[in-house]
Amino acid sequence: MNETTHDTTALFTDKSRIQARALYIGERLDLRSLEQTNRLATFPLFIPTGEDGYVVLFRYGVVVLFHVQPLEEVSFLKQLEPLVSQPFDRHETETADIQVSQVSAKGDEGATNGIVFVREISVERLQVVADILAKSVVLAHYEVSIASAFDAIEPFAIGLKQRVFVRDKSKTLTQYVGDTLLIQHKMVGRVEVTEKPELLWDRPELNRLYARLEDEYELVERHNGIERKLLLIARTVETELDILQNERTLRMEWYVVILIAGEILLSVYDIFFRRGG
Repeated sequence: MNETTHDTTALFTDKSRIQARALYIGERLDLRSLEQTNRLATFPLFIPTGEDGYVVLFRYGVVVLFHVQPLEEVSFLKQLEPLVSQPFDRHETETADIQVSQVSAKGDEGATNGIVFVREISVERLQVVADILAKSVVLAHYEVSIASAFDAIEPFAIGLKQRVFVRDKSKTLTQYVGDTLLIQHKMVGRVEVTEKPELLWDRPELNRLYARLEDEYELVERHNGIERKLLLIARTVETELDILQNERTLRMEWYVVILIAGEILLSVYDIFFRRGG
């Protein structure tokens, strides 16, 4: 259930447009202390900040700020530092403008070109927008990471094609396998990119808004693209590891053959030496 401690009526009633800004600041956020503050909602946690802004926080390391001024953002992030595990040197960001507007005769809500159109700016709608932006910055973060991984494994892929294998790289290759599994764990286990937020169980009328935003930010397509790339990286690395292992096995077999041949030669030499004596 989506707990609240305040009335969830419209926010920013004197404004027709505000800005949202999402930042992926670290691997984890410890929100236990913040859950006891003057929160407007939980799952995800929604609290006021600055003069008249709000922030939504996610345990997997994303904060989404609404109508928060630059100096207020800096101050809030500074206060948040003790709660961040494994902070990133570079923050992946995503911004969007939220516009109050009847975008069609039916009043359908959605997004176009980075502008989110809503009938009103409410806590629940901002939670939906925050969920989408948070997932988008996480995907962007891993898209960059995977691009770097592709560059790193390219020499191995070229070696497979040219049958020139890089030796003594099993430790590095094993690390790539571990990184791949870790990314999959984070996206599926922590972020749950393809899962709908719990809020929609209580507010099914927001399903259409969520679906339109999910489509606008291509969350499912980007998630599937990352999964395909991770699978390709894993296959390339595993193939290289198999080849290296087979080479080691073959070398060991040759060592055994050489040792046996040496024993035979020594035995033959010993026999002839004794006869000659």
